[in-house]
Amino acid sequence: MSRRSAYGLLIAQAVSVAGTRMSVVAVPWFVLQTTGDALLTGVTAFVEMGALVAARVLGGPLVDRLGARVASVGGDLTAGLVLGVVPLLYAAGLLAFPVLLVLVGIVGLFRGPSDNAKYAMVPDVAAAAGWSNERAAGLADSVHRLGSLIGAPLGAVLIALVGAPVVIALDAASFLLAAALVAALVRVRRAEPDPAEAGRRTGVRGYLADLGAGLRFVRRDPLLRAIVAMVLLTNLLDQAMTAVLIPVWAAERFDDAAPVGLVFGALSAGAFIGSLLVSVYGARLPRWRTYAVAFLLGAVPRIFVLALPVGLPVIAGVALAGGVLIGAINPLLSAAEFERIPAALRARVLGAVGGLAWAGIPLGGLVGGVLASTLGATGGILVVGTAYLLVTLDPLVRRRTWRLMDRPVPTTAPVPVPS
Repeated sequence: MSRRSAYGLLIAQAVSVAGTRMSVVAVPWFVLQTTGDALLTGVTAFVEMGALVAARVLGGPLVDRLGARVASVGGDLTAGLVLGVVPLLYAAGLLAFPVLLVLVGIVGLFRGPSDNAKYAMVPDVAAAAGWSNERAAGLADSVHRLGSLIGAPLGAVLIALVGAPVVIALDAASFLLAAALVAALVRVRRAEPDPAEAGRRTGVRGYLADLGAGLRFVRRDPLLRAIVAMVLLTNLLDQAMTAVLIPVWAAERFDDAAPVGLVFGALSAGAFIGSLLVSVYGARLPRWRTYAVAFLLGAVPRIFVLALPVGLPVIAGVALAGGVLIGAINPLLSAAEFERIPAALRARVLGAVGGLAWAGIPLGGLVGGVLASTLGATGGILVVGTAYLLVTLDPLVRRRTWRLMDRPVPTTAPVPVPS
């Protein structure tokens, strides 16, 4: 039973991510093809991700109150039903651009708490299965990467075969399937509430107090503050690449969506391998050093190579190699977070960390749209790559803070000296 919950959660995550990655390719391509405007593509990404980020931060207390399992099922179910309306309205000729913005915004609102709930359940189902934090985080990230590996290239292929609206419909179906898997297979115990919070668990004031407790925990923890700041900036830059610059680069250079899937697929394949390696060997790795080197050497070259006059095999090779290093990043961060956050605060703190770290994503779509419109794809890629290089130097500059990632050194009691 305990292993069934762990594997059920991992499969549900893989299904949801695979559908979402198909949509990551399909929605920008759909907007580009229907409007011909790179800036509107960025606006669409801004609306969906803005709603998702706000919901992740604000929805943490709701996840704690409802329970992570209920929040996951309800969020996926609603997101799937709403997203399914997009291809239906398009087929009926009723999908105006403002309507599309409203629908993707609603999807983001329900995806946020659902994603947070799945993440919050990882330590519980892993502990019941007898897995370490590194193994749990590595496997969770591996299935996330596997979903990306399958979803991105499959989405590009299906766009060519059946069109972007059908791919969006498949993403809607993936949300519904993920909800069914969690409802049928996953069982977790709800954490006991903190006695210090007794008497303020109901009403608006109680909700705000719960929300404030999670935010205060992040503010007081130096490592969590550093994680939020660094990942916020890199997420902004990644979103500029993913949502706008890479699709526009593919359109300008190849006039085809297939290179988008190739780049995403190669990066995801490497990251899947890297996260699997961490799930096996992560407990033996020095967390801070591995994280610092992996982020710097894995993330930066795969951006700059897009601006070079090289062929797709070279670009895919660099993305694959960088992905292996990138795959180590999230499991190491997650293992450190699981150790530092009390179970009773987990959904709120993880929601705050994830939401704040994702706060740059909505702006990333707009930044990518502005860069593509003013500098073109290549110029925008060079700007993003330079900014990424500066950001990823932070763990090497502020070593004292980032070394808090490392496991505590066990202490032994002094041996008494005979008198």
